[in-house]
Amino acid sequence: MDTVPMTVVGYKALEAELKNLKSVERPAVIEAIAEARAHGDLSENAEYHAARERQSFIEGRIKELDAAISLAQIIDPTTLSGNSVKFGATVVIADEEDDSEMTLQIVGAYESNVDGGKISVTAPLARALITKSIGDTVEVRSPGGVKRYEIVKVIYK
Repeated sequence: MDTVPMTVVGYKALEAELKNLKSVERPAVIEAIAEARAHGDLSENAEYHAARERQSFIEGRIKELDAAISLAQIIDPTTLSGNSVKFGATVVIADEEDDSEMTLQIVGAYESNVDGGKISVTAPLARALITKSIGDTVEVRSPGGVKRYEIVKVIYK
C-alpha cells in the first residue's frame, strides 16, 4: 500500500477526530440506539433508524481515519527549506492575468481545505507547483481554461 503524506498539524487533527469519534460520538450513538429501542416497535421508529444511520457513518469514518493514520507519512514543513516547492510548502502565487496573489499550502488529501488556503498535493495546481522555484511560471488547465501563475514566494513554516 502507498503511504499517505500529511503534515504534522494534519496528522494531529486526524488523531483528534478519531479520538472524538471513538470516545464521544460512538458511545453517544450507542446510547441513542438503546433509548430508541426502549420505545418499542423498531419498524416505525424514526429515532432508531436515524441513530443506526449515524452509527453507520461514524463506524465508516473511524475505519477511514484508522487506515489513513496507519498509512501516514508525516512530513514536518518546518524542517524543510529552499526556494523550490515541496510538500508542506506555503506558496504565494500571482495570477498572470490580473496580478492577484493567492497564498496556498500544499498538504495531504485528508487535510485539504480550499477555503482555508490548503490544497491537496493531488490537486492539479499543486502538482504543477511541485519542484518549481520562485520566479517560475506554471500553467494549470481548469474548467475556465488555462490559467498561468508565477511563483512569488515559497515559505516553510
